[in-house]
Amino acid sequence: MKSIRFWVVFLLLAGTGLLLESRGDSERHIATTPLSQFPEAIGGWAGVDQPIDAETLQVLGQGDFLSRVYSLNSQTPPIGLFIAYFASQRTGSSIHSPKHCLPGAGWTFESSKYVDLKDENGTPHRVGEYVIAQGDNRDFVIYWYQAHGRSLANEYKAALYFTADAIRLNRTDGALVRVIAPFDPSAGNGVSSAKARAEAFVAQLWPMLPRFIPN
Repeated sequence: MKSIRFWVVFLLLAGTGLLLESRGDSERHIATTPLSQFPEAIGGWAGVDQPIDAETLQVLGQGDFLSRVYSLNSQTPPIGLFIAYFASQRTGSSIHSPKHCLPGAGWTFESSKYVDLKDENGTPHRVGEYVIAQGDNRDFVIYWYQAHGRSLANEYKAALYFTADAIRLNRTDGALVRVIAPFDPSAGNGVSSAKARAEAFVAQLWPMLPRFIPN
């Protein structure tokens, strides 16, 4: 099933590229700020960049990437933030679904659902919330696809919107945003505490995104 999901998304994006190529139009590119300038402070959280190895960068393709760990204090577990932004998916580089990548890294999905969350300005956004496991490790994960002012939780819908926007707007830019909150599964409130921590972080994160992921 994971393989089928991956190929459906891949074929939709590849078909979009072929369509744009046949039209002969030059794709619209919107000016944006590099992710290297993303704020190192979000609320009371302080971020430290994490290196992305060459093998991973090769798999990701031609894009702009941010991998950072944010810490609040010594008593609070950290938050991991990963953003992959592609100015164009017409060149063969495309957004990779965590549902395809995480199992390849040895993680399994224990639970998943789509929810609506509000940012600190009260604007609602659609995201996916997941609990992933690897051995004794557990993480609460929120991720979504961001493009043209729209948040999408489902990769099928994201691929369809990317295709429609490529035709309508002549744009294929977009991003994946992933927030990870590790927790201790032996703690009684471990997952609920991680969920609250991740959601509060995401609410502060959203208003910052349009500067780096253009609407």
